[in-house]
Amino acid sequence: MLSKFDSIFSIDCVIFGFEEGELKVLLIERNDEPFQNWWALPGYFVENDESIEDAAERILHSFTGLRDIYLEQFYTFGDVNRHPQGRVITVAYYAMIRLNGKADLHPTTPFVKTAVWHPVSEMPDLAFDHKLIFDKSLQKIRRKISYQPIAFELLPEKFTLTQLQNVYEAILNKKLDKRNFRKKMLNHGILKELDEKQQGVSYRAATFYKFDRRAYNKQFKKELSFSKE
Repeated sequence: MLSKFDSIFSIDCVIFGFEEGELKVLLIERNDEPFQNWWALPGYFVENDESIEDAAERILHSFTGLRDIYLEQFYTFGDVNRHPQGRVITVAYYAMIRLNGKADLHPTTPFVKTAVWHPVSEMPDLAFDHKLIFDKSLQKIRRKISYQPIAFELLPEKFTLTQLQNVYEAILNKKLDKRNFRKKMLNHGILKELDEKQQGVSYRAATFYKFDRRAYNKQFKKELSFSKE
C-alpha cells in the first residue's frame, strides 16, 4: 500500500488496430488488486532506474508480448484520487499498428490473465480512469486523421479504396460518401495505384493501392480534410 505522501509515476498504453472492418483497442484482464479481473489498458509503474520511454516499451512487452512498437506520448493524467492506493500520475502513450503478425498476444507477467483485441464499438467497463484515457486517445486520433495520414498505419501495405474508407469510417464513427471520399483521396496525390487487383472474390475485383510516403513528404503541406463531408 502506498503512503499518502508517495507520488509514483505509471505508464498506460492505448494501442489501436484494425481487423475485419472494425477499429480495435488492446485490453488486458488484470490478475491483481485493485480491480482484479477487470479489463484495463496495458499499464504499470515506472521503475526508479529507467526512463519513461524504456518503461513504456517494457510494460507493453510484458503485458502483451508486443515489441518494436512506435509509441507516442499524448497526455498526462494526474487526478488526486485516480488510483485507490495512493497518488499515482500516469503518462499515456498511444500507437496505431498493422495487425499483420501482431494479432496474437502473449503476456509474460503474472499481473495479466489475458490480452485481447477488443472492438472499440463495444467497450466494457475499465479499471481506474482508463475509460477517460481511452476516450482522450480516441479524440486525438479523430482530430489527427484530418491533417495527417495516420490511417495507413492500420492498413496492410496494399489496400483497396474501400478498405481505406472503412478505416476512416471506423475511426470517425460515421459514414462517408463513397464518391466524395475517393475523389478527395485520389486528388491528394499520396496514393500509388498498383497493377494488381483482388483475387478470389465473388464481386468485381478492386484495384490495390499503396501509400506513397515519398510523395506525401515532398508535396503534402496542407491540412487533409477527409472528415469534412
